[in-house]
Amino acid sequence: MTPIPSTVSSPDTAQTLDWHQHRTRAHGETTHQRLTRNYAELLQEVRVAQTGTQLLLAFLLTLAFTPRFGALTDFQRHVYVTSLVIGAAATALLIAPAAFHRVVFQRGLRHALVAYSNRFAYFGLILLMCALSSALLLILDVVLGQPRSIWITAAIASWFGMWWYAIPMWNRARHRPAVPRDSGDGVVTSLRALPYRSKLD
Repeated sequence: MTPIPSTVSSPDTAQTLDWHQHRTRAHGETTHQRLTRNYAELLQEVRVAQTGTQLLLAFLLTLAFTPRFGALTDFQRHVYVTSLVIGAAATALLIAPAAFHRVVFQRGLRHALVAYSNRFAYFGLILLMCALSSALLLILDVVLGQPRSIWITAAIASWFGMWWYAIPMWNRARHRPAVPRDSGDGVVTSLRALPYRSKLD
């Protein structure tokens, strides 16, 4: 590997470089370019989630005006309201990156924009999963009744959780990013990484 100059000047200072600085160098892009790329990638992911949220909210908002709505039980009404409120909260978080960007536009806060937008998207997906589960519980309770609707909803929620969070978090824990290691003379000579880390991203 081609040696990468380090900002470490003495053995008394930290022996590892900041990972984000090294990744920026490896990509051959400036910090601003990296943050811009990160934000663009995040917006693409949010657009996918927004489609699901829009469809869910459209279904829930029109459901209240159907003739069958008056026949819902108290439990079903509570589930409906819960799903509607959580779906609205998820929509707010998934749209928040765009609003945040507009408010801090040209303020030199792109790093904060990316950091906060990442949190908005993460918690927005959690709320979206909860809203989908609640809507599914409502429909299944009308069609099948309890307790089968609860068991099926729990299974589907677990399915969502496995693919959206459990497997990604498991891979994240296994494949930690490689960290540049300084030799003490101002030159990075090796990378400390876990197995299967094949490239920098």
